Amino acid sequence: MPVRRASRTLRPVLAVLALTLALGACDSKPSADADAKSGKPTGPSVIAPGLPGEAAQTLSPEEAKAQLPDDSPNSADISYARRMIEHHAQALEITELVPKRAESTAVKLLAERIAAAQGPEIAAMQGWLKDNGSDDRASGHAHEAMPGMATEAQLATLRAAKGKAFDELFLTLMITHHEGAVTMATEVKGQGNNVRVEEMADDVIAQQTTEINRMRGM
Repeated sequence: MPVRRASRTLRPVLAVLALTLALGACDSKPSADADAKSGKPTGPSVIAPGLPGEAAQTLSPEEAKAQLPDDSPNSADISYARRMIEHHAQALEITELVPKRAESTAVKLLAERIAAAQGPEIAAMQGWLKDNGSDDRASGHAHEAMPGMATEAQLATLRAAKGKAFDELFLTLMITHHEGAVTMATEVKGQGNNVRVEEMADDVIAQQTTEINRMRGM
């Protein structure tokens, strides 16, 4: 089981630590003769910044590497990316109905913002899956298990609606859809292990919570 990732408080420190280690390995040229005479381990030392109020530490490269977090993706990270791609895809499907059916200008502008945000997010998650040796295919039962997904009957009703009736149903379905995305993102923050996935989940929570509040006021 992978080690849990470092807290947000430690991440800036660990990021500096990793950079310091990399630069030290490139720039330092220790003397082999001096090391042999002193009996000290070869290799550059690393200055690790301390937390606020704490002194910095001088570490060997091995000690520095041992303090870096293991953020290897686990099954929760992979599942989240696959399922959220499908979740976002339905949101794009819903927003595609807006230009020809919506009456409200505010609804049309909202749909444009949703599409502009979620298209790139899909691409980012697909890229992350590829980089981690996986694909974007969710399991067959994932669609039903995902919170907030509109049913085929609801989509059919939305496709048949126009004007104010469309606007009201669009907002109802999209609020529920966004709430489901926030639920999924919150869950992976507690169950996943990868820093990049957590960052993407944070973006979903922040953006979609803002849009939920906006839609409730429309």
